[in-house]
Amino acid sequence: MQASFLSGRAPYYFPFRYFTAVLIGAECQIMNDTSNLGPTGEICRDLPSAYIPHSATGLLHLPRFIAKIRKHLRGELPKSYQRNFCRGFDRFLCLHLGIDPDQVIEAVRASGDDPAILDESLATLFPEDLRVHAWNRELVQKGMSEMGREALQEAKEKMGAGDRKDLISFADMIDFDEGRIQ
Repeated sequence: MQASFLSGRAPYYFPFRYFTAVLIGAECQIMNDTSNLGPTGEICRDLPSAYIPHSATGLLHLPRFIAKIRKHLRGELPKSYQRNFCRGFDRFLCLHLGIDPDQVIEAVRASGDDPAILDESLATLFPEDLRVHAWNRELVQKGMSEMGREALQEAKEKMGAGDRKDLISFADMIDFDEGRIQ
């Protein structure tokens, strides 16, 4: 873990409350709202789910992070996502890999739209042992610890889904927010 990721932030053992603020502050919408606007702004319904693995690495969330980077580079990332760009799952993934989010942004920028060049750049950037199983397990379980369940319930309440028992992780909340879970 690199200290620069955490400068001025709560320690890493406290991610669920921080992530809840990220989720609530940037990627929420009222349940059953079919517009592209949530309480804090536009919802990106075209981003891939955090549950989609990257084809070259198997890492969950990486395709979503890359898609957000591409939107950012084109100036199309809505304000509601900019506030938390490179935070939340983006940051947790980079912490797991021991890299800075800016390095991933630069790899995406340098690759243009060529996925083969991007895969080569990421292979050079990422550590040899990606510990895919550890990251994927961590991602799907964010929100399942005791503190995480409390934060998740708070997020569900704010999104009008407090009674939903099928939303058990923060990745579920993102999918719910963006309309992949009804």
